[in-house]
Amino acid sequence: MTMKMHLEEQKRFPKSVTDSVETPCFVVSESMLRRNLEILGHVKKKTGAKVLLALKAFATYETFPLLSKYLDGICASGPMEARLGREEFGKEVHTYAPAYSDKDIIEAIRYSDVIIFNSIAQWKKYRGLVKESKRKIEVGLRVNPGRSTVKTRLYNPTLPGSRLGMLPEDLEGEDLAGVDGIHFHALCEQNAAELAKVLRLFERTYGKYIPQMKWINFGGGHHITRKDYDVELLVRIVNRFKEKYGVQVHLEPGEAVALYSGVLVATVLDIIHNKLDIAILDTSAEAHMPDVLASPYRPEIIGAGKPGEHKYTYRLGGMTCLAGDVIGDYSFATKLKPGDRLVFLDMAHYSIVKTTTFNGIRLPSIAIYGLDGKLRTAKSFGYEDYKRRL
Repeated sequence: MTMKMHLEEQKRFPKSVTDSVETPCFVVSESMLRRNLEILGHVKKKTGAKVLLALKAFATYETFPLLSKYLDGICASGPMEARLGREEFGKEVHTYAPAYSDKDIIEAIRYSDVIIFNSIAQWKKYRGLVKESKRKIEVGLRVNPGRSTVKTRLYNPTLPGSRLGMLPEDLEGEDLAGVDGIHFHALCEQNAAELAKVLRLFERTYGKYIPQMKWINFGGGHHITRKDYDVELLVRIVNRFKEKYGVQVHLEPGEAVALYSGVLVATVLDIIHNKLDIAILDTSAEAHMPDVLASPYRPEIIGAGKPGEHKYTYRLGGMTCLAGDVIGDYSFATKLKPGDRLVFLDMAHYSIVKTTTFNGIRLPSIAIYGLDGKLRTAKSFGYEDYKRRL
C-alpha cells in the first residue's frame, strides 16, 4: 500500500470530533498513534534495537504516557528538549546538538543519559564535565556518511559543506577511548532499502571504529510506519549488523511515531475573488504549517481534490500579511462559504512543533482524541503566549 492509501484511513477521522473543536486546532488521535507504536514495538521485539522518539518531530507530551509504554526514550536536539524528555517521558534521554555552549552542556548533562558531540573539539572540551557528572552518561560522536539519497537539499545532512557530523579525516589519529558510540543520520522519509545503501557506505568509511563501540545510532528519517515500508527488511538489516559487530543499535524515528495521527481543523473566514475564488482561513501556512512553504508540499484535505477535480476550485490562503501565505489550490463538490470547516490531514508531526505567533496569529489549540473515545483539550493559547515570547 502507498502513503496515499494510508491517508484514506485518516479521512475517517470522526466528523463529530472535528466539528466540536474551536478552530484552529490540532487534533491528535491516540488510536492512530498506537497503531504506529505497535509497528515500532514489533521492530524492537524482533531486533532488540532501542527505539527513541525524536522530539524535534513530535513533542506533544500529553501523549507521552502512551508512547512511553512502547518506546525506550527520546532523542533531544538540545537541553530544553532533553529536560522535557526527562521530566515528561521518564525514560532514556539521548541528546545531540551541532554545538553546545558552556551553559547548554551543563543543562544537557543534568538531563541526559547519552550525549553526542558533533566535533572532536567539542568532545575534548566537554568530556571532563561529562565524566565528572554524578550521573552515568555515555558519549557518542556523530559522523557524516558522505552520501544520501535524500532529494530535497534542505533536508540532506550529507551534502558537501554540511555542518552535521565528522568526516573520516577528523577521526584519523584520534584516541577514541571514552567514546561509547557512533551516530549517523542520512535519511528523510525513506524506506529500508535506502538505509541499506547508506549503511554499506558507513561501514566502508567508519568500519574500523565500530568494534570498539557499545552502540551505533542509525539516526532518524526511517518511515517505518508507512504502509509501503519494508519492516522485515529493516529487521534483517539491524540483526545482520548486530551479529556482525556485536553492538547495540539505536533508531530515532520522529515522523514515523506520529505519522497520520493528527489533523489540523480550520474554518473559512471569507471568500474573495481575484482572477479566481480565494478562501481565507483562520489558519496559516506560514505560522501553523511552515513546511508547506519550506518543503514545499500540498497537504490533503478531507473531501477536497486537485484543482478542477470537483466543480468548485478555490485557492486557500492564510490570515497573515505574508503575500505568499498560500496553502494551495483545491476543489470541492459544493461551494465554500464562511463558517465551513476544513480538515488538513497528517499534521501531527513537525507542524505542531514549528508553529509561530507571526503577525500575532493565535496558535492552534491542541486536542487529544483518546483511546477511550473522548476528546480533551491539552493546550489552548492566547495573547499571553504571544506576549511572553517577545
